[in-house]
Amino acid sequence: MSETLEKSPLLYSEADWDFDTLKRAYDAIEDIGLNDLGLDVYPNQIEIISSEQMLDAYSSHGMPLMYKHWSFGKHFARDQMSYQKGWSGLAYEIVINSNPCIAYLMEENTMTMQALVMAHASFGHNHFFKNNYLFRQWTDADGILSYLDFAKKYIAKCEDEYGFEEVESVLDAAHALMDQGVFRYNRPPRLSEEDRLAKIAARIRHEEVNFNDIWRTLPNTDEADEEKEERQAEVRNIKLPEENLLYFIEKASPVLRPWQRELVRIVRNNAQYFYPQKQTKVMNEGCATFVHHYIMNALYNRGQISEGAIMEFLHSHSSVVFQPEFDDPRYSGINPYALGFAMMEDIKRICEDPAPEDREWFPEIAGTNAWREILKDAWANFRDESFILQYLSPKVMRDFRLFALADNSDESHVEISAIHDDRGFRRVKAQLASMYDLGMHEPNIQVVGANLEGDRELKLRHTIHNGRTLSNKTKDAVLTHIETLWGHEVTLDEEEA
Repeated sequence: MSETLEKSPLLYSEADWDFDTLKRAYDAIEDIGLNDLGLDVYPNQIEIISSEQMLDAYSSHGMPLMYKHWSFGKHFARDQMSYQKGWSGLAYEIVINSNPCIAYLMEENTMTMQALVMAHASFGHNHFFKNNYLFRQWTDADGILSYLDFAKKYIAKCEDEYGFEEVESVLDAAHALMDQGVFRYNRPPRLSEEDRLAKIAARIRHEEVNFNDIWRTLPNTDEADEEKEERQAEVRNIKLPEENLLYFIEKASPVLRPWQRELVRIVRNNAQYFYPQKQTKVMNEGCATFVHHYIMNALYNRGQISEGAIMEFLHSHSSVVFQPEFDDPRYSGINPYALGFAMMEDIKRICEDPAPEDREWFPEIAGTNAWREILKDAWANFRDESFILQYLSPKVMRDFRLFALADNSDESHVEISAIHDDRGFRRVKAQLASMYDLGMHEPNIQVVGANLEGDRELKLRHTIHNGRTLSNKTKDAVLTHIETLWGHEVTLDEEEA
């Protein structure tokens, strides 16, 4: 028995797991992640949850302290039915961009899957969250959990004091504007976490002191003069046009009371928190998939997991990076795991064993063997659009059989305008990158005027891109929500870019 252990110091030998086994596997994964790959991560906190808790986390955007809203319950019911009927599976993990980084592992996972998801979430996603410039600029990993705790308690308090229907009306309207409730380029000066929480606490104390049912119907009776003056000064400093509709409404709405402004602010902050994730789906999942693939293979090469474990891992990994053909019923576009992982593996190949075309297209990195540094630089300084423009290679284009279509709505046919050859490479790469530019897909709606001294009319403008106008049905519904928050007439004009 001792001779077998010396030859095969396995971290585990069975599918079942316990916390001691998890700790041994985590330590081995951490050694490879930090000392081999050189990852830079937040401290990790790993939680084990049931499948029902995983479904619950699904419904609230994966956040552990999300406030209540009917839309989360709707998502839970849909996902639960889909899971119970076998139409879809569950993610093996959910990871939170916070400090410490929280990873939720399903208790039903085998030990191999627990190792995989610790490598994927606790080191791959964790490193990306901590180092990518978008997350560093737009999110607050140190403060998000305390803020979510405040938001959940504050909304529950508002439901008790002002009524469930009143709160739901504001949240419904704010949720409808979440995509237009983010700063994309500029943002107001950022308070320190201590100052921000102190300001929130002051607002809450003021409301508690001044709350009185007799004065509910009078506007602004529970807004301190100095806070009202501060908000009005902020409104005067907003330069139009303003892209962040929720921010403008929160600051300038003539009818919102302080607690309603706080609800809009909560939804706006949540929208901003998730905004970087929308811009880095390929990179974020590609990074985590590359990291887990490298670490699991390293564990096998070190003799720390068995052949059965590596086969189980490879089966799961292959499913994650599977790209269905265009005529496959499972096809829903390009799999971000597949594209991200393929490009990052390709960068490693170009650095270690470049082909002649790689030396032509990527002379700065071909043959350098510096793939760790190059990948970490890309993970830190690129988003999906720019990453594809910089690093998509002819080989990956051929592997994915990519080509470009010229689709003119005035013509009865489409034209193949570029294929994966020397002439078409740049065009295909540019068109693929544009698919990941949020500006190409989300409507550009801005506040262009607000008559705050007269009839209070709010003027919005939608800039039409590529001839795509707004759906009348959707536009009317969203305008109704905006009028709920603004309290007066709202107009929306459309103009060509």
